[in-house]
Amino acid sequence: MKASRIAQLLVVIAALGTIAACSSSSGSLPQATTRASLTTNIDDYSYLIGPGDSLSIFVWRNPDVSGSFLVRPDGMITTSLVEDIPVSGKTPTALARDLEQELGKYIRDPIVTVSVTGFNGPFSEQVRVIGEASSPRAISYSEDMTLLDLMIRVGGLTEFADGDDAKLIRVVEGEQREYSVRLNSLIKEGNIADNVDILPGDILIIPEAWF
Repeated sequence: MKASRIAQLLVVIAALGTIAACSSSSGSLPQATTRASLTTNIDDYSYLIGPGDSLSIFVWRNPDVSGSFLVRPDGMITTSLVEDIPVSGKTPTALARDLEQELGKYIRDPIVTVSVTGFNGPFSEQVRVIGEASSPRAISYSEDMTLLDLMIRVGGLTEFADGDDAKLIRVVEGEQREYSVRLNSLIKEGNIADNVDILPGDILIIPEAWF
């Protein structure tokens, strides 16, 4: 009987050890994967299609295969003739050429035009603003966007923001780098020298001030 009791205690101790190990490991998740922007030349910027975008695809003289399509979360669309077409990360023009090649298996010499009617873009191209902005959110990058343009899009700073201690996170050569930006100086004092270019994939973090 005594031996049985000891065996039960050993089982309980082993179970508690397993739970403790699981609890310990649960607090050490790996850092999020660093993904650089897909834009290779900012001076020749082209919009890239992303999940959630609305596409209008027109196939000349073939209305049955033309229409509006929503890009799925996996970055694909399905047309009446071709299933699971990868579209995320492509320009509308590149997608049109790919569709011509695919539809050419069923249609003679198809001519395709792709237009984007609802914009999100891939996550790697979106600009994110978090913290003490009036409307923190992810925004589709626009050509020649600056820090001032970005702050207008998010409605400026809240009354609790420590704008001059804000940080801009950017992936450079595959590594995340942190830069200081002076939002109070730019927005409240009008110091245009503190305006900087924003690039696809940038993250702006605006902390709360300590009063």
